[in-house]
Amino acid sequence: MEPYSHHVLVCTGDFCSPNRRGRQLYSLLADLLQREDLLFGPQRVKRGETPCLGVCSNGPIVVVYPEGIWYSEVTPALLERIVVEHLKQGKPVDEAVFHRL
Repeated sequence: MEPYSHHVLVCTGDFCSPNRRGRQLYSLLADLLQREDLLFGPQRVKRGETPCLGVCSNGPIVVVYPEGIWYSEVTPALLERIVVEHLKQGKPVDEAVFHRL
């Protein structure tokens, strides 16, 4: 497997992400990563979905590693900011962070 710079997990479970909003974000994430040229090369970002991150509220939840930054109440607009500002430019979206490892 090629090296990657970040791994993004999106909670797609029904408890914290009703109405399939997490699954919609997971799909949108692929489009945003492609648009920002983050699917290949040294800034490559891997994405994964999980049915539960153990928060079960304020979702959808998105977690970015290796920093261990957790975002809550992620909307499509916030996901776009996470991709551009955090993943591409290296600056977490501080006002949306609810937990840091």
